[in-house]
Amino acid sequence: MKNFLITLLVVAIGVIATVLFDFHPFADKGMSQQKTISAEGKVAYWVAPMDSNYRRDEAGKSPMGMDLVPVYENEANGSMSEDTNFVKLSPSVIHNFGVRTAKVERGTFRSQIKAVGYIDYDESQIVHVHLRAEGWIEKLYVNSVGERVKKGDLLFEVYSPTLVNAQSDYLNALRMGRADIIDASKDRLLALDISESLIKDLRKTRKVNQYVKIYAPQDGVVSALNAPEGMFVTPKMTTLSLADLSSVWLLADVFESQAGGVVEGLPVQMNLSYEPARSWEGQISYVYPQIEPQTRTLKIRLEFENVDEVLKPGMYANVTILSPEKLNTLSIPKEALIRTGDSERVILALGEGRFQPAVVTEGSEANGRIEILRGLKEGEDIVVSAQFLIDSEASFKGATLRMAPEEREMQ
Repeated sequence: MKNFLITLLVVAIGVIATVLFDFHPFADKGMSQQKTISAEGKVAYWVAPMDSNYRRDEAGKSPMGMDLVPVYENEANGSMSEDTNFVKLSPSVIHNFGVRTAKVERGTFRSQIKAVGYIDYDESQIVHVHLRAEGWIEKLYVNSVGERVKKGDLLFEVYSPTLVNAQSDYLNALRMGRADIIDASKDRLLALDISESLIKDLRKTRKVNQYVKIYAPQDGVVSALNAPEGMFVTPKMTTLSLADLSSVWLLADVFESQAGGVVEGLPVQMNLSYEPARSWEGQISYVYPQIEPQTRTLKIRLEFENVDEVLKPGMYANVTILSPEKLNTLSIPKEALIRTGDSERVILALGEGRFQPAVVTEGSEANGRIEILRGLKEGEDIVVSAQFLIDSEASFKGATLRMAPEEREMQ
């Protein structure tokens, strides 16, 4: 009976071990890899999909957490041609890397400069109200900044001894009846910014106004209010400012690297974030002469009509500056360009799995494409995806860069 139990225990352990092996998570993977190895050949090494310089002798994960890709001996041996001008990859590696190509195109090119700006008052439409004689604000009829007024509306009343004395001199001149003195005293009232209507009323009533009324010189909103009731004011002080909103400015900042493409008169389009379906057409009216030292940007000014007053000072806006069209221009997709610290290059697709880095000189950018000034020809194939992996592989294997034509002639 004891021997029977021992035999039964051994059989049970064997069955459990078989079941565990069949369901082990690495069992199928090992068989699958073995089948792959037998079909493709022996694996030379394993490489990270996003970094061909990261290589291991066995399967695993890359630093980015992605499965390593196998490179077989026949691929590794044939990845570099006898001529070191290019790197050669097998179809399976090209497929694993997800390589896509595009043609170098020639045609019309119009670059765009994107900028962000804000709506501001049109400074040519702002009127500052100053007194021409010192005095006290006796009564204020404008309550706060942003209040809307019409031309001729009463703004405030002021008591000024200088204005009172000037009125008295005018009345004395009227009583004397001497035309030259009357004209001189009237001119003094006008110089002190006393209105013609007040002078006529003074001539009619023959009574001095202790409090002189100041009226709005134009339609607009109060953009600044610096003198509350009872305040003593002088001619150098701005009592208040009125801004006409029928036209506004848009001040935008352009990066220093794009400043060369910005000139007065270029057409622009403006959009507001709260009303994206609507756009405003305009042009650059002024380019400021200096670069902002803190932001390293160039400020430009645009002017827009604002009859419906939709554009309000302080709003942010997106600006697109359209440069003149360039004809017969080479361009490539933006994603194809590899920018390094000291140069720019692309990866040429030479066919039959061959690739070569090529130095290029880029121009302006527009609509997802980049203008190419040197280094490429119309119709050439360039890599637009996985080009960084191929560039890394070419650098690792020492492939020669194809230089721009002018540079090749110098060598």
